[in-house]
Amino acid sequence: MCRLLGFSILGFSLALSAAGAGTAAVPASMSEVVSPRESLPLFNGKDLSGFHTWLVDTKRTDPRQVFTVVNGEIRVSGDGLGYLATERRYRNYRLMVEYRWGNTNTHWGNRVGKARDSGIFLHADGPDGNSEDGGGAFMMALECNLFQGATGDILLIRGRNEQGRSVSPKIAVEVSEMRDREGWLTWQPGGQRQTLHRMGRVNWAKKSPVWKDELDFRSPSDVEKPYGEWNQIECVCEGNRIQILLNGKLVNELLEVWPSEGRILLQCEGSEIYFRRLELQSLNRTP
Repeated sequence: MCRLLGFSILGFSLALSAAGAGTAAVPASMSEVVSPRESLPLFNGKDLSGFHTWLVDTKRTDPRQVFTVVNGEIRVSGDGLGYLATERRYRNYRLMVEYRWGNTNTHWGNRVGKARDSGIFLHADGPDGNSEDGGGAFMMALECNLFQGATGDILLIRGRNEQGRSVSPKIAVEVSEMRDREGWLTWQPGGQRQTLHRMGRVNWAKKSPVWKDELDFRSPSDVEKPYGEWNQIECVCEGNRIQILLNGKLVNELLEVWPSEGRILLQCEGSEIYFRRLELQSLNRTP
């Protein structure tokens, strides 16, 4: 798919480590919140430096090598439920991601024969595996779906903080008057404003009304490219607003977003997926 106390934004003070090549700088403390002033690669093309793994069954160990680097790309095998998480927290950025789906036969668990499924979690917060949704496989966050026919959908993932209290994202969104067959909302610029808290899903603007959870589902309105091709998704997080662009087209937008900072996660949810670009850009830079 398939939180937080505020932090002040601090300046950069150390040269970027081997985890991210280039001249961008990183803060002295891992607890500081980074707002990139220039291009900041999160993936160095060699290893998973700057990340940690989480699987619901093995926690911070990865004995099945679910998360690996193959030919300069991050491979998520799909074997299990969990994520690859940045060690640092981020705020006010344009996240540029390039991804493609993996092998047709590499599906696991209840995803066999179903649409390829993954996700990018934004503003993730709290301890590992704190999600109430997904049985502790994920983290409280706003999920940008990477999901055949549903890429660009936004899901609210609720969880528990360090004190064990239930916490949930909150958003406002402009939506169509019509709901889908499951009763969820669809983004429509200039539509009726709705506030969502605790749980919910906002479909991307032109999601098919007859969408089915089936392998390689496509509709005439889909912006995602056919299976096997590379896609680019941008998550523009500015203050309390998030915009999602898929292959250059705006497909979803959230307003009054809380939380407005946190970790970035790449989800494992039963389908093989590859990432070859994972980069933060300054909001002052034209992509």
